[in-house]
Amino acid sequence: MKTFLGMQRFLAGLTLATAAGFFALWVIEPAVHAAGSGQAAVAPAAPAHAATPAEAGGLLFQQNCTFCHGRDAMGGETGPDLTRSQLVLGDKDGSKISEVIRNGRIEKKMPPFAFSDQQLASLVAFIRERVTAAAAMNGKRRGVEVADLQTGNAESGKQYFDGAGGCSKCHSPTGDLAGIATRFQGLRLEERMLYPRDVKSKVTVTLPNGQTVAGTLAYLDEFTVGLRDANDTYRSWATANVKFKVDSPVEAHAEQFPKYTDADIHNLMAYLQTLR
Repeated sequence: MKTFLGMQRFLAGLTLATAAGFFALWVIEPAVHAAGSGQAAVAPAAPAHAATPAEAGGLLFQQNCTFCHGRDAMGGETGPDLTRSQLVLGDKDGSKISEVIRNGRIEKKMPPFAFSDQQLASLVAFIRERVTAAAAMNGKRRGVEVADLQTGNAESGKQYFDGAGGCSKCHSPTGDLAGIATRFQGLRLEERMLYPRDVKSKVTVTLPNGQTVAGTLAYLDEFTVGLRDANDTYRSWATANVKFKVDSPVEAHAEQFPKYTDADIHNLMAYLQTLR
């Protein structure tokens, strides 16, 4: 059996490999707000002769709901696992599910959808089918729960943060990490700890006259290095004509991978979860 650490390393790598795909699905998603309507546009339903209600609902779900709730309705990037939702499980006639879909939950960034009654019924049928399938899964285990990531020792995690882990060289619990446990929970927090996404690298360029220019790395290949300076002005130079040094926080996290033990990750997670 793979160790917990092995699973986390795999997930961290998988996150980067799939992030672009998830984003592409989101960009081409037909569920965008219709101009002036305040509602999401709806893709055409599957032909009536080609699909059962659950199948038609599945197509609608894939086109409109998967980014948040996952392709199997068991949770996605930002949305909850619908197969464990108390509202879904307690809805006997589909009216509560339909109401949420029709009206949205703006406070949770879920838009309203202008589905017809038939489309709503098909979505309800699909979600109920997924509930049944999930209940039949062996072991009833469908993902990593927040509780799974709360088994470490926070004090040991703090010692690792300040000592062997070297985390305090770049991070501060009262600075960049202040309140991080309120912004990220569970697996999202652990993924960010192991391999943070969307973290900008810094670069310092030394010009032929000895002058240095520092900023956020904006471009780098074999021939050109570019940055945005403190005024957000883009500047670039031929790599053959300058010297430069890149400070990449992501690389520092990647270099830490072979040094972690399972206990290190559990303890560090326990500590980070205290930063609220």
